[in-house]
Amino acid sequence: MTAPAGPSSTSSPAIKICGLNRPDMIRTAIEAGATHLGFVHFAPSPRHVDHADLARLADGLPRGGPAKVLLTVDADWPVLDAAVDALGPDLLQLHGHETPERIDAVRSRYRLPVIKAAGIADAADIAALKPLAATADLLLLDARPPRDATRPGGLGQAFDWRLLSGAEFAAAIGQTPWWLAGGLTPATVADAITRTRPQGVDVSSGVESAPGVKDPAAIRAFVSAARAAFDLKT
Repeated sequence: MTAPAGPSSTSSPAIKICGLNRPDMIRTAIEAGATHLGFVHFAPSPRHVDHADLARLADGLPRGGPAKVLLTVDADWPVLDAAVDALGPDLLQLHGHETPERIDAVRSRYRLPVIKAAGIADAADIAALKPLAATADLLLLDARPPRDATRPGGLGQAFDWRLLSGAEFAAAIGQTPWWLAGGLTPATVADAITRTRPQGVDVSSGVESAPGVKDPAAIRAFVSAARAAFDLKT
C-alpha cells in the first residue's frame, strides 16, 4: 500500500490552515496565500473529515496548489491506508503518541514526509524532542493538552515560547525544521514569528467562529499577518 511521492513541502516559511472541511474555506485559504492545507481524520475531533469527504475535497483542489496535509492520531494501518488513498496527501501529520519507530514505518509505507506533533509545557518536553527530531522530517510544536483532555493538540492554548530559546532547545531540535502551533490567532501570529523564528506556523481554532467552523475573515487576517512577518512577497 503506497502513495506516489509528493513534494517535500517542508521548506520555510510555511503557513498552514488546519482543520479545513468545506470547499469555500479551502478556497479562502488558497486565495489568502496559505502554503499548506490541513485535513483532520480523527473521529473525536469537531474537524473530522471522513473518507468520502476527503476524496471529495481533494477532487476540488487545484493542481500545483498548496500542499495537502493529512492529520491522524495513533491511526492503525487500515485507517491510514484508506485516508491516504482518499486524500492523496503531500505530507502526513502524526498527532498522537507515535514513536520514532512508528514514524519511520509510516514514512517507509507511504513514501511521504512525516510531520510529528509534540506537546510543550515545560523543559522536560523540550528534552523529549530529541528522538523525534532525529526521526521526523519536521516537528510541529504545540501546547501540551491537559491531562483530562479527550483530544490531542493545544486545544487553542499557547505555551511559554521562552522554552524555544537557549542551548537546551537547540540541542534537542538539531537541524530538524519546526513549525509553531498552539493558541495562534491573527492578532498574535506576527509576534510569535518574530519572537520564536519558526520555519512555519499552523492554526486551526484560532481562525474559527465555533469549533470546526472556519471564519473567512480570520483566515485572511491570519495569513496576511503571517506573510508580513515572514516577509513573503505577494
